[in-house]
Amino acid sequence: MHFKETDLPGIGRKYWLHTRSGEHLVIVVHNDERRDLFHMEAGDHPEELGDMLSLVTLDDDEARAVAAIIGGMTYKPQFQNEREVMLEGLLIEWLRIEPHSASIGRTIGELNIRQATGAVVLAVVERSRTKQFNPGPEYVFAAGATVVVAGERDQIRQLKQLLATGGL
Repeated sequence: MHFKETDLPGIGRKYWLHTRSGEHLVIVVHNDERRDLFHMEAGDHPEELGDMLSLVTLDDDEARAVAAIIGGMTYKPQFQNEREVMLEGLLIEWLRIEPHSASIGRTIGELNIRQATGAVVLAVVERSRTKQFNPGPEYVFAAGATVVVAGERDQIRQLKQLLATGGL
C-alpha cells in the first residue's frame, strides 16, 4: 500500500492511495468541506493511474458517516470466526489476481495448485464479469480476475503466495 498527500492551493488537499489490488483511490477534500472520491483502475506500472472507474462526491456529514463505517466504529465484522467453526476449519476466500502477479498468463495446472497447496479453485470471475465455475487445469489466470477458493487457513495462505510469486 502506498499513500501520498498533496496540498491543492485554493482547492484543499488531495490524498492518493495505491491499494494492494493495484487500483488507486484519490480523495480530494475541498475547502468547502466537500469530498470527491475517485476510483481509478491500475495503470501499466504501479505508480501510474489508469482510467477513472467511478466518482462519488460527499458532503461533510456523509463523509464522516462513511469514515465511521469503514473505520469499524459502527460495526466490527466477526463472521470469520463463526464461519470457520461452522465449517470446521474450511474457509472460502475471494482472491484477486493483482496486476503484477506472477500467476498472470499461467494455468491452474502449470501452477499445480491443488497438489502444491491443498486448496481448491471453485470459480473465477473475470474482470469482464465472465464467470467460470470449477475451472479445469487449462484455465489461464488474468489480471483483475477474482478467484474463489476453498481450503484451510494455511492452504489459503500458500495459495496466495503461489498466485503472487509463482512459487512456494
